[in-house]
Amino acid sequence: MSGAEGDGADADANTSPVDDWRAGLDDVDARLIDDYQSGFPVEERPFRAVAADLGIGEDEALERVTRLRDRGVFRRFGAVLNPPVVGSSTLAAVSAPEGRFEEVAEVINGYRQVNHNYRRDHEWNQWFVVTAASRETRDRILAEIEERTGCEVLNLPMLTDYYIDLEFPVWNDDAFARESLESTDAGATRISENATGDLSELDRALLVEIQDGFPLSATPYRDVAEAVDADVSDVLAAIERLLADGCIKRIGCVVNHIVTGFRNNCMVVWNVPGDRLDELGESVGELPYVTLCYHRPRRPEQDWGYNLFTMVHGREADAVDAKIDELATEHLPFDHERLYSTATLKQTGAQYEELVGE
Repeated sequence: MSGAEGDGADADANTSPVDDWRAGLDDVDARLIDDYQSGFPVEERPFRAVAADLGIGEDEALERVTRLRDRGVFRRFGAVLNPPVVGSSTLAAVSAPEGRFEEVAEVINGYRQVNHNYRRDHEWNQWFVVTAASRETRDRILAEIEERTGCEVLNLPMLTDYYIDLEFPVWNDDAFARESLESTDAGATRISENATGDLSELDRALLVEIQDGFPLSATPYRDVAEAVDADVSDVLAAIERLLADGCIKRIGCVVNHIVTGFRNNCMVVWNVPGDRLDELGESVGELPYVTLCYHRPRRPEQDWGYNLFTMVHGREADAVDAKIDELATEHLPFDHERLYSTATLKQTGAQYEELVGE
């Protein structure tokens, strides 16, 4: 989910989870699933440190993560990358005529720089993420999509990140994400549309190598080092630096929220007074059930008057709606619309060959 987390996309609301995904799993598996979505050790034998924490052997820790990946509880093991910091990323939408919906989707999905595309229940019915090495490339792709489909493109780059983190406990019966937590930490991080990561040659090679995950072995960092023809100590230092710079958001086991039951989500867009954006964005971002919160521009010339985006994830649609009602009543008493995802049209990671290659 490297692009998803960066731009607020998520999985198909209609995908059915495994009926009893916890069957055959134990308390050690539960800790791996909930405690190691981030904070995985950056050291040559990380599973040794994890095993010591869990009170098991190194080989068993590796086997458990492999088994959880193979049964779909984990999407992958490795780094969650942050495309808006590395390159230029935007959330865009078109209003595709129903009779041409699949044709339009095929054009959009044909661009390798499009890493997510979802159908949402709204007049703007296709929402996709474009991530490129430069703003110029990003905007050229949007212009081509507009020309080739004949559909006007709504371009909504992220301007401020208040809270973006799809890490939350799933070994529970919570009706909505983080029901059991009291708060999260939020802030106001400005995002440049002209971002280009200050990357070394090693950084660039690493991002390409790890974009789909780390090798599942006792020495994943050494394996990565061999793949990029670098010393393992240099790779470990580079990973730490990329974490500190925000190019990598976290390292751990990336949970499949659909399999673990959180198959309902809603993107809610709000018309918030501009002079209160940071105040409200940060306060709403601290609500544990708000999994994503960020500022995107209004586009009045396209009849788009919303500037604050939030997302709520839950196991049941009613629970998601109830939390959005709470948001609207207690925290954001402003005009808003609820855009439910109804189908996944494309879902891949951001293509880092493109991001670091220009």
